Amino acid sequence: MSQQQTKTSVFDKLPSMIKKSNVTLFPEGAIGYLIGPTLALMANSVLANYFNKYMTDVLNINSWASEFFKWLPVISVIFVVFGNIIVGRLMDRSKSRAGKARPLLLISVPISFLALLILFVISPLATDTINPQGQSMALVCIAIGYNLWFAFAYPMYYTPHAALVNLSTRNSKDRTLLATLSNATALAAMGLSTMILPFFLSLLFVPQTTNLPEGAELLASGEYALNGVVLYDAVASYNNWKIFVIALTAITVIGALIEFMFTRERVTEESMNQGDDVAPAKALPIGKQAKICFGDKFWIIMMIFFFCYQLGGMTKNVSQLYFCQAMFKNADGFYTIANGGTISGLLAIIGAIPTAIGMVAAPILANKIGKGKAILCGAVLATVGGALGLLAPSNLVLVYVSFILKALGSTPAMYLSMALLADVLDHQEAVHGARTDGLTMTIYGAIMAGMTGVATGILNIVLSNVGYAADNISSDAIRGAMPWVFIGVETICYLVIFLFFIFMGVEKFGKFDHEAIVADQKAAAAAEGRAYVSPEEKIRLEEGEEAYQAELKKQADAKAAEEKKLAALSADARKALADKENAVKAELNALRKANGKAAV
Repeated sequence: MSQQQTKTSVFDKLPSMIKKSNVTLFPEGAIGYLIGPTLALMANSVLANYFNKYMTDVLNINSWASEFFKWLPVISVIFVVFGNIIVGRLMDRSKSRAGKARPLLLISVPISFLALLILFVISPLATDTINPQGQSMALVCIAIGYNLWFAFAYPMYYTPHAALVNLSTRNSKDRTLLATLSNATALAAMGLSTMILPFFLSLLFVPQTTNLPEGAELLASGEYALNGVVLYDAVASYNNWKIFVIALTAITVIGALIEFMFTRERVTEESMNQGDDVAPAKALPIGKQAKICFGDKFWIIMMIFFFCYQLGGMTKNVSQLYFCQAMFKNADGFYTIANGGTISGLLAIIGAIPTAIGMVAAPILANKIGKGKAILCGAVLATVGGALGLLAPSNLVLVYVSFILKALGSTPAMYLSMALLADVLDHQEAVHGARTDGLTMTIYGAIMAGMTGVATGILNIVLSNVGYAADNISSDAIRGAMPWVFIGVETICYLVIFLFFIFMGVEKFGKFDHEAIVADQKAAAAAEGRAYVSPEEKIRLEEGEEAYQAELKKQADAKAAEEKKLAALSADARKALADKENAVKAELNALRKANGKAAV
């Protein structure tokens, strides 16, 4: 049988720093799955949490382009789905030995840079009283930049980033470790933007001190307020956002590069048929992938889970600052972004403590009762916590308690869901003899990216219906609506997750799935006339090859050092002989000079 040589991709010339055939906590886990992604996800975390506040309180866009404000994030979901389809097909058709997913991390870098540049640096400042042409230009830039980020840049990064857990290894415990670290990056990035940045919001939303409206009241803090709400300087805030986003862009680029360098796709390497002279298998057509996926109840449950999990989480995140500002006054009795940001930051810190504990506890719990049951139990706790917060949303202590319970309940879902999805994909491969990573990660990526737009759309429609403006956030209508957006949506979502996860049982097929996949690999090897090498044996052989190459290098280095030493000794010997000859010549010349003869 003729065999086709796999083409070399430009990405193959950028080697992974991970040489070990088995997963290790350092550097692969710590750098490739935690530090790099945390940096890369920072920009999206900031946009998810503060871009809407930037539009309402800096651009004041809801007052002069209210329909655009309401429907931009919702309509953009269409482009998000389209962008994720492109990403999924690129993954399916990848023939690079660098992997299906890793090359896309690099492709996302220039797109991310351009999107952030258009959104915050090129886009002009526009208000409802200055430069109508600037307003039109701002709408164009926001529409282009928003869709370029959420529909292309972010999916081009996030979908392959999420797929790396599935493609890294078949070892269930190693997958759980990497899934825990990978999902912790979302917590870490969100934590940095919601725990630290809120305490510096006065630098991004600068209090107004000039061109004050009639009736503005000077506060003891030096700020001005109108109707109990502190006023903000749009121009100064806009300029500070520019500087901040330039720094944020650099962090995003560095994070994506680190993740590419310190990750490896072992499952993809298996699909290369274990030999350099064998072409990788073609991706299963999208129609056949869809037939497998939509006929699999476990896959459907996982997609419903991701939809609810992301919708609830993103609705909470995009509305958190609005909720905290609207529900709680500062010590002087005024509603300010700074005070809302402080409470928002404290909420994030309080919620992060049980979530951080869950990072350690979730894998232990999964090993005891299984990943699916752990998520089920967590959903019950999160539902109870949310219901408690709705009882008295203006009681800060009760809100704190509610937030802690929801954070505890969400930890299994946060840390174990990707490992459980990997089990579902393995089950499909065992049953149908083919993987559906392309379609699955397309839909997953569309959900994870698209829910930001859906959640923001829900918030913006609510804000528009209750007549939100930067100076009336304390109105009864806003205070009545915000608890249901901030707490209620997520609570309902966890209730839905609980009901569906009663039927999640893919883990019981784990042993059968492994045996079926091995049997298929052996049959494929026999049909192609080559010897089957198990993943475990391949690891052993690769590690032996690594040790052999290391020993060869050690011997070569030793030989080179010895030759250098001999060369140095030879040079010293030649110098000594020359010095001796020069000394004899000098002595002879001295004698000839003493006898009145010319020197030699």
